[in-house]
Amino acid sequence: MNTENLTQTVKERFDYESAKQVLKEKYEAKMLFALSGGMWCANPELITLLTAFSTDDIVICDTYGNPCQVNRTELLHSAKERYQEQMNAWVNEYDEVSRQR
Repeated sequence: MNTENLTQTVKERFDYESAKQVLKEKYEAKMLFALSGGMWCANPELITLLTAFSTDDIVICDTYGNPCQVNRTELLHSAKERYQEQMNAWVNEYDEVSRQR
């Protein structure tokens, strides 16, 4: 393999990794949402925490560490919906980037 081909391969790989990182940051930012006086990040940790409780009115800390009294069912529904919506969009864009490689 000559130097030019090697350079092109490395550049393509770097561009791919860069594009993956940009997508990750883009969709992690889209996971944030406001509800019940707090800012929440729809992620597996929040969904698991909310699933572990059985009562509807709970007090938990939001993304910024502020305690908020929330309706567990409402927050869980919003978090699941946001998470799945953004993950579906993310995987579609990721597939697009992977095909361009």
